[in-house]
Amino acid sequence: MSCFIKKISYSTIKILHTHIVPSGVKNIRLQNYAPTVFYEYIPSNSGIKKAIKKGLFTVNGEIATTATWIQSKQVINLIEGIPKPQKVFQMPLTIVYEDDFLAVIQKPAGITVSGNAFKTISNALAYNLTKSTQPDTLFTPTAVHRLDNQTSGLLLIAKTKSAQVALGNQFKNNTIQKTYHAIAIGKVIKTLSIKTPIAHKSAVTHIETIASEKSLKYQEISLLKIYPKTGRTHQIRIHLSSIGHPIVGDKLYTKNTVKLYKEKGLFLCATNLVFTHPKTLKEISLTIKLPHKFTAFINREKKRWITYNS
Repeated sequence: MSCFIKKISYSTIKILHTHIVPSGVKNIRLQNYAPTVFYEYIPSNSGIKKAIKKGLFTVNGEIATTATWIQSKQVINLIEGIPKPQKVFQMPLTIVYEDDFLAVIQKPAGITVSGNAFKTISNALAYNLTKSTQPDTLFTPTAVHRLDNQTSGLLLIAKTKSAQVALGNQFKNNTIQKTYHAIAIGKVIKTLSIKTPIAHKSAVTHIETIASEKSLKYQEISLLKIYPKTGRTHQIRIHLSSIGHPIVGDKLYTKNTVKLYKEKGLFLCATNLVFTHPKTLKEISLTIKLPHKFTAFINREKKRWITYNS
């Protein structure tokens, strides 16, 4: 009994990778075999299984299922899915770096990276970036990591499938260096490391205090340079709140006993990104200036303190 569901026409399908099963392979299903040969395109077992269920694998010209058995001399193709029409959000973005493989954009605060909403960074990428000319170009440029809605700063974008996989592996292996700046409530000691687990997973954040200023609203505020060594959700916000120094404007992790500054949102920005280029293998280091709202807020609090105490 055949375990294939239908034939496809290659005239309308783009093949991403072809693999001919070598001799000696037997008694293994596609969902167990495919991760060993298609890892550059889909680096996880769960991703392979999802791709099979979407009909993105063919064996000898027929769409395969998770029940398909693999045998020697079969031809396995990974094909590109037929994408849905792309929603284009025509919001101009600041492009910090771009080539044929990837891009780095400056995400504004208050915009979600991706999701079901129309006004997302994902829907704005096609409007801002040039489509890759590489054979494995993605249907639309794709962010390879996330920044919170209220966090601004550098966001890394893949334009090809191979770049997406390589950069994703760098994040997985914690070889990408990220630096943030934040303004925290209170006077934070000069340097410290926070290693409190988050959601039962290890989490490490190194913090350097650049300056502390008096504040009428908070008594003192601190400008911080932050180096997260892991990438847990809300890691920086949770760690700073855990030591009694939440980020100014953080509605989620500021205790009710502390007055919340709501005028300019969250004072957290990703200001530096260091990674290995997936094609050239050269180190790329990108830095942006501290947002104006940071210096404006510090100068305002400093001026108000001096005026009140003069």
